[in-house]
Amino acid sequence: MLIQNKKIAIIGGGPGGLTLARLLQIQGADVKVYERDLNRDVRVQGATLDLHQESGLMAIKKAGLIEAFEANYRPGADKIRITDHNATIYYDQHTETSTESFSDVYFRPEIDRGPLRDILLNSLQPDTVVWNSQFLSMSPVDDHWKLEFQNATATADIVIGADGANSKVRPFITPIKPFYSGVTVIEGTVYDSKKTTPRIHEFLKGGKIFAMGGEKTLIVSSKGDGSLAFYTGCKTDEFWVRNSGIDFKDKSQLLAWFKREFADWDIVWHELFDNDKSYFIPRPQYCMPLDQIWEAKENITLLGDAAHLMPPYAGEGVNMAMLDAVMLSECLTNNKFDDTRSAIAQYEKEMRARASDIAKITLEQTESLHSANAISNMMAMFAQ
Repeated sequence: MLIQNKKIAIIGGGPGGLTLARLLQIQGADVKVYERDLNRDVRVQGATLDLHQESGLMAIKKAGLIEAFEANYRPGADKIRITDHNATIYYDQHTETSTESFSDVYFRPEIDRGPLRDILLNSLQPDTVVWNSQFLSMSPVDDHWKLEFQNATATADIVIGADGANSKVRPFITPIKPFYSGVTVIEGTVYDSKKTTPRIHEFLKGGKIFAMGGEKTLIVSSKGDGSLAFYTGCKTDEFWVRNSGIDFKDKSQLLAWFKREFADWDIVWHELFDNDKSYFIPRPQYCMPLDQIWEAKENITLLGDAAHLMPPYAGEGVNMAMLDAVMLSECLTNNKFDDTRSAIAQYEKEMRARASDIAKITLEQTESLHSANAISNMMAMFAQ
């Protein structure tokens, strides 16, 4: 096996990095995951994740974790309500008879990020994850890498950058940078939503809301811990966050902005901003060029957002990362390759082609959801 007696370092402990660690350990590889979170008990932020049969769920099955997944996914959390800016419902999956089945190719079960991470962490060998590891840089030393973290150093024969949108590993492979998609998201989280946002909580019914109007979006997702996550989407210039003058830690400023920017939206949505248990993160949405290419190296590669960042409006991010993990693990443990460079080159070729196709769809969907015909476009997509 190409990676026999080699130390593999995965930078980043998200779903993609942890899935790769699990798959490589099944094959007997020596793996460490370096994660910047202080420990595994840090609250995992973000909306729920829907795993797809051909990617995320396939990775879970190959990792031998489908039973644990079935015990922790959230039935009904995938049900969607499509509304306009006045919360008028145009489509409601809650009125449909449930056909949830893991044998259904179209079934996309939802799971919260925290439980998914726990499933993956619990499958790894003890001490695989090195917590509180803020990656700073690395340098080649003979035939391996010296890794520098904020509080420590380490060495590895192969490095995989699974460190997300702002990857610090990526520049060691390619100078190619992402371009701005034209949309900026404000991510929000509300804790104890039943008490703090009762109308929205009831309206969610444990699922998701896609609200659209005036070329803007508001996506709300329930979570199993009683919180909810939401994302506003607006067309802005690339540097709006920097130039807006908004203190994104000040909920009163965010509410004032929402009332101004979403002035014709029903006041029911104000609940999301007007409570003491919210926090907000602005996220300009970027995408890697669809034609990106670089020369493969023998001891370093990328997966997930670090490799092919794209906006979230097709729900493919985590699925792409977990599929990357499957493909990369199979290349690194496949005896048909003469060396690691050849294995990595094959993985990267397939990964980039797949990501380019999905990114094209994602950009089209981003534009569609932030158009004057957003609701009719989404209704047509569901009809198909």
